[in-house]
Amino acid sequence: MTQLAQTFSRLRRYPLGRNLFSRAVTWRAPYFASISPTFHELKPGLAEVFIRNQRKVHNHLGSVNAIAMCAMAELAAGTMMETSLPRSLRWIPRGMTVRYVKQGSTDLVARAELPQPLAPDFTGDIVVPVRVRNSAQEVVMEADIAMYVSARKAKG
Repeated sequence: MTQLAQTFSRLRRYPLGRNLFSRAVTWRAPYFASISPTFHELKPGLAEVFIRNQRKVHNHLGSVNAIAMCAMAELAAGTMMETSLPRSLRWIPRGMTVRYVKQGSTDLVARAELPQPLAPDFTGDIVVPVRVRNSAQEVVMEADIAMYVSARKAKG
């Protein structure tokens, strides 16, 4: 288990642990603070990110903005990749295909899952499926995020 997953596992046991962990992640990647995410789950192969249905993420229709849903999908996929890859590998997003299925009018949860574990010598593209669900567990957005995985450069 990676350091990131271990930290989440330790902190989640405390009343404000998930919030503290989520704040630390958004401090490291400041753009994501705009959606005020909270991690519900983070372990190798799986990440769940929650956002509240609040005015700061609304569009002109009063529902959660499409870009806010994209941000939560990218955050879930990225942190899931970070916790899933062997230390010898690194990742970078290459693109995202998105389908808006239904209006996001409630709190939302984005779930990213790694289709299969990767070998320590894997190089190439992998597609990470992310599904964003509303409070009734209905899919409101589907995203397939293409990630390029390669060997980590040796420090030297």
